[in-house]
Amino acid sequence: MKRVSLLGPGTFTEESAHYFLGKDGFEYVNCKLIADVFRATVDGTTDFSVIPIENTFEGSVSLHVDWLVHDVDLPIQAEWVYPISINLLSIPAVENEPDAFEKGCGRIRKIYSHGVTLAQCQKFLREHLPHVELEQVGSNGEAARLVRELNDPAIAALAPQAAGELYRLQTLAAGVQDHQNNYTRFVLIGREKPVMKTSAGCKTTILVTLPEDYPGALHQVLSAFAWRRINLSKIESRPTKKKLGNYFFYIDIEASMDSVLLPAALQEIEAIGCQVRILGCYPTYSYEPETSEV
Repeated sequence: MKRVSLLGPGTFTEESAHYFLGKDGFEYVNCKLIADVFRATVDGTTDFSVIPIENTFEGSVSLHVDWLVHDVDLPIQAEWVYPISINLLSIPAVENEPDAFEKGCGRIRKIYSHGVTLAQCQKFLREHLPHVELEQVGSNGEAARLVRELNDPAIAALAPQAAGELYRLQTLAAGVQDHQNNYTRFVLIGREKPVMKTSAGCKTTILVTLPEDYPGALHQVLSAFAWRRINLSKIESRPTKKKLGNYFFYIDIEASMDSVLLPAALQEIEAIGCQVRILGCYPTYSYEPETSEV
């Protein structure tokens, strides 16, 4: 059975992996830090890693993108998009109290959560908990674990419902993220292609470094895709970390390397002196909520 490293337990990463890969299809290895997630696959402890790389409202997770680009050589093998619903969790002060939220907000003095999660709940925190101390931890699952370990009703976590169930925490408020259409994009990285269900879509992600002293190089790169009618779903400049003002372009392309047009486009931009690195050609999956039969 193939092994998958991820942030966990009790995280959105774990929830999303279970949804798209299944709980029984892979063996999951929980890590506390994202660096450990990457390293587990680099050193062969696991076959794959699951990494969150983009959020609807926070944009790219720069640290994780930089790991993919600068620190590891592991291709992207799949991607999926998963809805994020954030809950305010604490140990029960009074079991099943009917006004748990009102009482909870009054007693809470500290909240643990991942930095990205805290950023997604700013409006809720300003309106209901402006007095609390906020502390970032490595994952939302770790935040929930700390709340259970400290066993203090004045301490809470912003985390998924799964973390509350895992650590037997009370939900003071559900769905507290500032925006309800909050989705995170996850990628599966590894050296080999996994066996997965059929996908309706495919993407290719590349890095393009422009030649120096070549006016209009970026325009020519974009034109190579435009006249072939190849859609770019994302283009983002990232520092090469070699010198100030030196950037490469991280590009998501809605096309497969198996097509005729995409390889030709890459050859065209290489011909003008661009360096092209393919980070992966992979299937894409979307979340499909369960519908109840009438």
